[in-house]
Amino acid sequence: MTRVVLAPDSFKGTITAADAARALETGWAAVEPGTEFVHRPMADGGEGTVAAFEAAVPGARRVPVIVDGPAGATIDTSWLLLPATADAPAGTAVIDLASTSGIELLDELRPWDADTTGFGQAIAAALDHGVSRIVVGIGSSGSTDGGTGMLTALGARFLDAAGGPVARGARGLVDLASVDLTGLRAAPDVRVLTDVTNPLVGPRGASAVFGPQKGLNSVDAITRADDGLGRLAALLGLDADLPGTGAAGGTGGALVVWGGVLAPGAAEVAELIGLADAIADADVVITGEGSYDGQSGDGKVPSFIAGLAADAGARAMLAAGRITADSNASLFTASASLTELAGSSESALAEPARWLREAGAALARQL
Repeated sequence: MTRVVLAPDSFKGTITAADAARALETGWAAVEPGTEFVHRPMADGGEGTVAAFEAAVPGARRVPVIVDGPAGATIDTSWLLLPATADAPAGTAVIDLASTSGIELLDELRPWDADTTGFGQAIAAALDHGVSRIVVGIGSSGSTDGGTGMLTALGARFLDAAGGPVARGARGLVDLASVDLTGLRAAPDVRVLTDVTNPLVGPRGASAVFGPQKGLNSVDAITRADDGLGRLAALLGLDADLPGTGAAGGTGGALVVWGGVLAPGAAEVAELIGLADAIADADVVITGEGSYDGQSGDGKVPSFIAGLAADAGARAMLAAGRITADSNASLFTASASLTELAGSSESALAEPARWLREAGAALARQL
């Protein structure tokens, strides 16, 4: 009997990792009905991080919370409570920025005003619950506020020259003159999941690299935001060159100031959901993501899982929305592109579950 571990990432904005795994199983089983399947939907700290833990950890429970979204409008969301362990006797909270302050929650880009207040409010709710440990995923952010919204929700104050609170978002960084951390809540054990190693400022910093996708669309805008992040780092005593501090518009740096430890997202999620043990006696491991391209290098889910499969002597296979010519598809013994199966990217995006089923069947036939 073939044993297949299903460990895709989410196909951003179209289908969750858990639903992608179910679709792949359906397609494969239609070709090889006797297959044993093990589901380990994955994430790297971005969209789908909470769902990945929820699917893989028995006893995980969603806790609803109402927060201020990235543009200030109230949204209903949740964080995940994992059962108590020896290392976390009061349980672990898993919170992702994507579902509280993420770019997908914005009707339109707000480069100067969007912020991370909601993310901080969700963290505060977990602290109020009394958890021993917090795991946060910080991908898919919608702002470049340096994490000031998050820290404000946790008790910090960011002030202008007159001693008043600055505006929300990157706009407030422009007027920032002082920081008061006396009211900042104490941090428990905090692990920060990210696949980004960029520093806070400079040509590889949060503003220059990620600002344009959030609406900072001119050299002047990028420079102003970068200057503001540099000012914030100086006031917080943060090393702005530290790798990972530029993640999520600088929220990575704010979490370091709070006491968080930055960790590679895919590797950390894999450890916490027991992926290596699941793969140890697998024949095939199927992973995937929306776009497998030249950016899908070390730290991203597919390449990471290909390495785990190789170590275990299992065959690694890939199902992706698209597979570009500059990607390293040689990591996989077989691959399937939803775009090629559907005939166009539009068709693949319109019915991802259907074409993932087709991809599962195609991979089974290739085996």
